[in-house]
Amino acid sequence: MNDTTDTETAGSEASPSSRKDSRFPPAARWTAVFVIVMIALIVAIWPRGGEPAPMSSAPPSASGTRPIDAPVDEARVAEARKAAALPDCPVTGLPESPDSVLAGVVEPCLGTGAPYDLGAATAGRPLVINVWAQWCGPCKTELPYFEEFAARAGDRVTVLALHAKEGGSNPFFPLTLLTEIGVRLPSVLDLDGKVAAAISAPRVFPSTVFLRPDGSVAEVYPGVFDSPEEIADSVAEHLGVRI
Repeated sequence: MNDTTDTETAGSEASPSSRKDSRFPPAARWTAVFVIVMIALIVAIWPRGGEPAPMSSAPPSASGTRPIDAPVDEARVAEARKAAALPDCPVTGLPESPDSVLAGVVEPCLGTGAPYDLGAATAGRPLVINVWAQWCGPCKTELPYFEEFAARAGDRVTVLALHAKEGGSNPFFPLTLLTEIGVRLPSVLDLDGKVAAAISAPRVFPSTVFLRPDGSVAEVYPGVFDSPEEIADSVAEHLGVRI
């Protein structure tokens, strides 16, 4: 009888190691392991120098991961122009208003590389300028809508794509992007930022500027259009032309 009692008493008492384990249940142990692993990963990827890498909405630099302005020889630029097959920049042939904000503003036509006098060439007709950049994701989505709208508008409204100064000093990359997305829209390269300054375009990409036939700015829209119909609605609202 005593033997049985002793055995039951011994079995009912937890060993020291069992009591120690009970202080750290399995869930707690796995949580500790997870925290240690995460700390190790953070230490491994943390930039040297003690500060986190900055986040910026500015365009990537030529020394960064994407070559937006890297030098490209003229032969490759010529091949890119041929592949892009952009139409020549339009000329209305109408008299230019001396009060046009684009008077005397000359930048290269992306499709040909030739100097393009925007004030004289676009005079006398409503003008829509879509400002984009080849590193801008939403621009790639929006540009085909402007191409479709331009085809519908015909001679009633002039539509120009304007590549921003940021990332636009070398025509090769904008041309390559237009070829990649299959857009053939008359385009201008704003090498010096003169066009953007003249039409008060913000450094927000994409942006669209609506100009009246006399060359005055009717509206500046720093946002994205989701369809050709939305562009047509804005043209009707700001320029009074229904497409």
